[in-house]
Amino acid sequence: MIILYNLSIFLTRGLFKIASLFNTKAAAFTSGRARLFKNLVTSFRENTAPVVWVHCASLGEFEQGRPLIEAFKKEKPEYKILLTFFSPSGYEVQKHYAHADFIFYLPWDSTSNARRFIDITKPALAIFIKYEFWYHYANELRRRNIPLLSVSSIFRKSQSFFKWYGGFYRDILKNFSFFFVQNDESLHLLKSIGIQNVKRSGDTRFDRVIELTRQAAPIAIAEKFKDSQHTWVIGSCWPEDFDVLAPFINERENKLKFIIAPHEITETFINTIQRALRVKTCRYSQAPENIQDYTVLIVDNVGMLSRLYKLGEFAFVGGAYNQGLHNILEPACYGIPVFFGNKHYQKYQEAIDLINRGGAFEISDYADLRSKYELLMSRPENYLIACEVTSVYVKENLGATRVVMDSCKQFGI
Repeated sequence: MIILYNLSIFLTRGLFKIASLFNTKAAAFTSGRARLFKNLVTSFRENTAPVVWVHCASLGEFEQGRPLIEAFKKEKPEYKILLTFFSPSGYEVQKHYAHADFIFYLPWDSTSNARRFIDITKPALAIFIKYEFWYHYANELRRRNIPLLSVSSIFRKSQSFFKWYGGFYRDILKNFSFFFVQNDESLHLLKSIGIQNVKRSGDTRFDRVIELTRQAAPIAIAEKFKDSQHTWVIGSCWPEDFDVLAPFINERENKLKFIIAPHEITETFINTIQRALRVKTCRYSQAPENIQDYTVLIVDNVGMLSRLYKLGEFAFVGGAYNQGLHNILEPACYGIPVFFGNKHYQKYQEAIDLINRGGAFEISDYADLRSKYELLMSRPENYLIACEVTSVYVKENLGATRVVMDSCKQFGI
């Protein structure tokens, strides 16, 4: 099996090199690893401080690793933080992240790369976030008695670890020193294959998003636009989401307000939104003096979404009709009902939990959106229950970062 694993890594690496000729993301993926070991040697040559290595696949996993990194910098400043990414979508956005001392791509998983990487960086502790299970890195860390933690990980019965043919993959897991999992199902699944070094700690993202809400500075233009009226905040909106939302918005002029934050800010998409809506619409960057008289505010910049949710009585989070649901924890932190598409949300534990409890609603189409909205509004207690559910759910899941930090003591950190 190890031969097949190594072959798959070799072939995937080759495919990325070919794709880099015509795909910008693949080009970044490949060029980012050029001269990687030489740059590592240069960066670590004079380092004498102990190192905590945090590895994230991409940007989403970084948001789970971030609370731990910042806790280490605050509570254990004697440690340097090495942050690695597998994907350019994480590295390119966070390559200047202030709380990490060293930021690099992860070299491809091979015996020689793992040994060389660890020889250079000399981590005292390694933390892999969520789904990151690399055979050679995990094996080499265990061989050197360097603790390896899996944090905010989540497991499902359908994964290879739990199949009759999954012996190789189970061996990867056995190289980990400890698992901090998100839910009870993951805990029981790991124990079913003989892994006892596991604790249900929850998801560190909750700690991150609640901190964002506490630090949320007011946005004057958006507050003036809201003007004390009931508002929907539509976050990370894709064209597929807008197709469902447009008729709903057009029916509610002078009844509701809508703040739309597109996932990708392009003139094409913004123009599409403006042409499809029959209500008064303006852009954030061109906010008129009488912005309170408008029904729709299109946010044509980045970095404000987590603060905008504070202005909503309802939230719609995009992505589920497309590649996958975006972050619903940010609006949930403000204790409001959350709506999203019905196609690609199942792998997000918080979406399943909030649907089951009545704080979130998966929407198939415009008619379904209208029906579920009216069900909430027809009886005020329904709306209040949904708000209470989201608020309580977030509070119940806080503290994962503290659990991991306290547990590091058993590994001499």
